[in-house]
Amino acid sequence: MALLFSLILAICTRPGFLASSPGVRLVGGLHRCEGRVEVRQNGQWGTVCDDGWDIKDVAVVCRELGCGAANGTPSGILYEPPAENEQKVFIQEVSCTGTEDTLAQCEQEEAYNCLHNEDAGALCENPESPLSPVPENVRLADGPGHCKGRVEVKHQNRWYSVCQTGWSLRAAKVVCRQLGCGRAVLTQKRCNKPAQGQRSIWLSQMSCSGREATLQDCPSGPWGKSTCIHDEDTWVECEDPFDLRLVGGDKLCSGRLEVLHKGVWGSVCDDNWGEKEDQVVCKQLDCGKSLSPSFKDRKSYGPGVGRIWLDDVRCLGEEQSLEQCQHRLWGYHDCTHQEDVAVICSG
Repeated sequence: MALLFSLILAICTRPGFLASSPGVRLVGGLHRCEGRVEVRQNGQWGTVCDDGWDIKDVAVVCRELGCGAANGTPSGILYEPPAENEQKVFIQEVSCTGTEDTLAQCEQEEAYNCLHNEDAGALCENPESPLSPVPENVRLADGPGHCKGRVEVKHQNRWYSVCQTGWSLRAAKVVCRQLGCGRAVLTQKRCNKPAQGQRSIWLSQMSCSGREATLQDCPSGPWGKSTCIHDEDTWVECEDPFDLRLVGGDKLCSGRLEVLHKGVWGSVCDDNWGEKEDQVVCKQLDCGKSLSPSFKDRKSYGPGVGRIWLDDVRCLGEEQSLEQCQHRLWGYHDCTHQEDVAVICSG
């Protein structure tokens, strides 16, 4: 508590009104808005333990330093020169809401069991430089269609490869969602020469939860710093874009449910289908709420023809798209068209 009080006294004024330098700094990065996090105590600079460190804490650091948006929580050991052995780790278990003006206003504890291999890092946008490290876009290159290929990010009108190091299926899910494709089904190194990139490698050490809206929202290693080679380029494959429609009714918001896969419309089997699945379909089609139709009403639209694409669909009811619900593999089912799903929404 004494440490917290002294830090608050040191940096309690708002950024922009400070009479002296801030009580926090970033060391070793490509610019002043990136690096290992250090705080000042009694005239000395010490590091911050990454126990409990997250993007909300980084957002406060970025605000205190007058930087742009928080873009990542890289490990502090990625930045050189490393912290000296005699330099102390001052605080740990930092817990910010993300709205504080200074790091000192956040809950925190005096460090007691952290070493420098746990130093926290921060990555913010650099408002002073036109060379912002945030990529403007992402794509899957050299694949069959825009939903399969080598991951590349765009920065300053140039495309760069992404290293497989730290990559996971969770990161692939983010890319597929950002590109408007279906579910991520594969992520791997792409070692064969025709599919390898020829551009610089821009990103590595990605750490996505899978819930981010874009790849830019995922923490990563320092932008533009990578020891990878193109044998480690990341290849991702997503399912085709997920689209659906209701057919056979006199309105767009009621009818037999069909989904699009590989350019072909097919029906959905009603095994395990219920109110939660109805809700997701109505939500995705912007058709209001489900009217919970009776069995007779559902069957009034008649059976479909052709492919039956989905079976055993299970939703929580909170999904924004039917694609986010569990289901069997495309085309695998034990149904006939007499079991085709129909949905009636309020419209």
